[in-house]
Amino acid sequence: MLKPCLLLIVSVGSLLASRQLHAADRPNIVVILADDLGNADLGYRGSKIRTPNIDALAKTGVRLESYYGLPLCTPSRAALMTGRYPMRHGLQTLVIFPSHKYGLPTEEKTLPQALKEVGYNTYMVGKWHLGHADKKFWPQNRGFDHFYGNVMGEVDYFTHDRGGVIDWQRNGTFLKEEGYYMNLIGKEAAGLIDKHDTSKPLFMYVASLSAHAPYQAPQEEIDAYQEVFPDELHRTYAAMVTNLDAQVGRIVAALDKKGMRENTLIFFTTDNGGATSALFATGARSPEEREESGGVALGKAPPCSNAPFSGGKGTLKEGGVRLPAIVNWPAKLKPAVVTEPLHHVDVMPTLLALAGGKGDPSKPFDGKDAMATIAEERPSPHDDILINVEAFRGAIRKSNWKLIKVATLPGKTELFDLAKDPSEKENVANQHPDVVNDLEARLMNYAKQQKMSQWLKSQVDYLGFQGETVLDPGYNIDGGLPTEKPTLPK
Repeated sequence: MLKPCLLLIVSVGSLLASRQLHAADRPNIVVILADDLGNADLGYRGSKIRTPNIDALAKTGVRLESYYGLPLCTPSRAALMTGRYPMRHGLQTLVIFPSHKYGLPTEEKTLPQALKEVGYNTYMVGKWHLGHADKKFWPQNRGFDHFYGNVMGEVDYFTHDRGGVIDWQRNGTFLKEEGYYMNLIGKEAAGLIDKHDTSKPLFMYVASLSAHAPYQAPQEEIDAYQEVFPDELHRTYAAMVTNLDAQVGRIVAALDKKGMRENTLIFFTTDNGGATSALFATGARSPEEREESGGVALGKAPPCSNAPFSGGKGTLKEGGVRLPAIVNWPAKLKPAVVTEPLHHVDVMPTLLALAGGKGDPSKPFDGKDAMATIAEERPSPHDDILINVEAFRGAIRKSNWKLIKVATLPGKTELFDLAKDPSEKENVANQHPDVVNDLEARLMNYAKQQKMSQWLKSQVDYLGFQGETVLDPGYNIDGGLPTEKPTLPK
């Protein structure tokens, strides 16, 4: 008979072996988030824009064809990083401006924090946009072991400048670094994969700036579309999307070279739909500078396409919130097309279920573990999906029905049957009062739970479009950059 101490050693050894086996079975995870990408602007969706690497992921993976984000950058990123609707953070309205001092509340547990707890190495490259004025909001203080990129919203693709302020850092050290934004983050991502210790699982968040304004790309890449698109703006946008695709290919190649590809889950999507209004395609801080700095002049149409959907970035129409999405995991997933509705909030609970991680019980997820829907084409785990709710508008989907409610006077209630009318051309609210009543009650229930919008609270503090840039007091010290921060044009 084994002695008690020996039994204990054997039991502990068995437990450790079990945990090690479990760790080996967990996937590496790479989340690639495009920015303002038009729903129709990928090759596999019929575009003339060349995206062979993303197309390959779509062909060999699971395409999610009823996948939802939020109308704008900050709310979408908040949903991805927390698994909770952004109205629970006060981040449901517009985006964090350079002058704003708020960010994703630090009491919220993030996806990288939860994955770190179960042994993942966590890396981020690209655009954060969840708080910049205090370094407590920065990615490296929200669960990422390594961060390289910008903490505000848009920057110049070549100078990495926002209104005269360099917004470009590696782990808190701000850098004056030459190179095209997308090439730099692609190189960094591939390098991190190459150096990764494969005894631990990897989580990498690649937050592309492309195809957000300003519309800028290397000239030779723009010229490659000379025979495809008649104007410079469309050629530039196409070059940006193709460059994004090249970075996707670079990351996949790095995973292959490292022997990690088979057990790596790659999730590709975008934050919101493409900008169809020049108001969301500025590329500058003043109307006079729009075209000069790579934006779109007021009254002109941006180059994105969200066909067949109506609307675009900033709207609650399908073109603003229904997004291309792909899940590719060679070891576990077969090619499929899934039409069940899912949402950004589902990403965190789904990934944590695979990794063995946990959220914060005091802040329950709005998202669901969607792997059965993705892998087995089972029904959506949602009874309804809140697309977004704000003080003045909201949208909700249940089954094929979608309700959009606008509360600002004179007010408007729209109901669409997305199975028959995905372009939302016919408002059938008067024909289905029972459906309207049900969805309005659900939307109102969510609305009662929302926190006051941080944007609405902050915006009254100053006049002007975006205000003066505010960064953590430590800004410019470690990187040796100029300490004087210029005021943005009013």
